[in-house]
Amino acid sequence: MDGLKGKKVAVAASRQAKAIDTLISKHGGNTIQLPIQGEYQLNDSICQQDVKKLVENRFDFVILTTGIGAETLEQSAKKLHIHTSFIDKLKSSTLAIRGSKTTKWLKQHQLTPGILSADGTMENLIESLPPAKENEGKQIYLQTYNEDDVYLKRSLEQLGYDVYLSKPYSYKEPDQQILSILKETITSQNVDVVVFTSKTQVRNLFMKEGKEKLAEAFNQGILAAAIGKVTAAELEKNGIEKVFQPKKPKMGAMVVELNKQFS
Repeated sequence: MDGLKGKKVAVAASRQAKAIDTLISKHGGNTIQLPIQGEYQLNDSICQQDVKKLVENRFDFVILTTGIGAETLEQSAKKLHIHTSFIDKLKSSTLAIRGSKTTKWLKQHQLTPGILSADGTMENLIESLPPAKENEGKQIYLQTYNEDDVYLKRSLEQLGYDVYLSKPYSYKEPDQQILSILKETITSQNVDVVVFTSKTQVRNLFMKEGKEKLAEAFNQGILAAAIGKVTAAELEKNGIEKVFQPKKPKMGAMVVELNKQFS
C-alpha cells in the first residue's frame, strides 16, 4: 500500500519531528519540517516556588494537565532536594489528570489518579470534579501553562474552589519566518497534509491575519491531521471541516492510517 507515495506532508511539530519524518518516508512521503510550537521556556524561580507551595500546604485536589508540567515540577523538587517529599505529597493527594503523557509520568512514579479525563480534555476533567462544599474540599492546585490558564482558573472558581495556579513553563511565540512559510505553503496549496501534534501549534497558525484563507485552503483539499481530540477540536474551532484523527493518538498509528486514507 503506497497511499503516501509522493505526498507532501508539512509537520508543524518540533518534538518527535524526526520520528514523524522517518515514519512518513518509509511510506514514500516527503516531509517539510515547519515547526510552529514555539520555544519552551522554563519559569525556574516560579517553578521552585510552586513546588514548595505544593509540598508545604494542603490541597483537596492536585490537577496535572501536561506531562511536561509534571516533569518540570519534579526537576525543581530535585534541585531543592525535596524530591521524596514531592512524590509523597502526590501519593497522599487526590490527583486529577488529563492526557497520555501525564498518565505515563504518573505510572513511572507508581501514582494513581483519583480522577482521569475520559477523553483527554480539560472540559471533561472539570465536569468530573464535584462542586466544592462550604468549609471543606475547596483547595485546588492547578498545574497549567500560558494557554487557557485564566479560563481554567475561572471555571474551577465557579465550582466554588480556591485555586492556586502553577505555571512552571510557558511557550514563546513561534519563529515568524517559519510561520509565514507554513501559511504560504498552505494557502498556495503546495502541500497535501499538515500534521499537528498540539493545540498550541493550531493556535499559533491561526492567531493573526489570514485565518479565513487558511481554513479555505484546508477545506479545498489539504488534509489537516491531528494527534488527539484536543488538537482536532482546535482545528475544527478554526473552521476546518474535515480533520483526520487516528483511532489511537500515536504517531505510528497516524501514519499507517494516513497511508490507508490516501490509498
